[in-house]
Amino acid sequence: MYFNGRKIILPIHEFQETFHQSSGPGGQNVNKVATAVRLSWNVAESALPEEVKKRLLERLFGKLTIDGVLAVTSQTHRSQLQNREAARERLLALIRGALHTPRVRRATRPTRGSVKRRLDSKTKHSIKKSLRRKDHDE
Repeated sequence: MYFNGRKIILPIHEFQETFHQSSGPGGQNVNKVATAVRLSWNVAESALPEEVKKRLLERLFGKLTIDGVLAVTSQTHRSQLQNREAARERLLALIRGALHTPRVRRATRPTRGSVKRRLDSKTKHSIKKSLRRKDHDE
């Protein structure tokens, strides 16, 4: 994963995976195999640089637990392996989204021509409306 041109490496040992029984489709497999995955990552205790941690904690504030743990659950697939991959992809998407800084929008002024066209169309519309009135001067 990249952050401002620098590569950020997330060590796999910082993530905790827990498995539990999934609800939904799966037939008899649902009752026998723990296919649902909960992937947890403690942002505050990660090996990331402090500036990156601060940005993640600010931007993911609503998705973190009280302890500062980001948790993602996946139970959409019938197999544990597919759910693990889906949970990892979802977690990485959240992290990428939080690290992305949008470009600052600079205010611009409308061109002289666009202002003139807008005012001309307003004038034409006003004249058209005034001609529809009963008391207009002929």
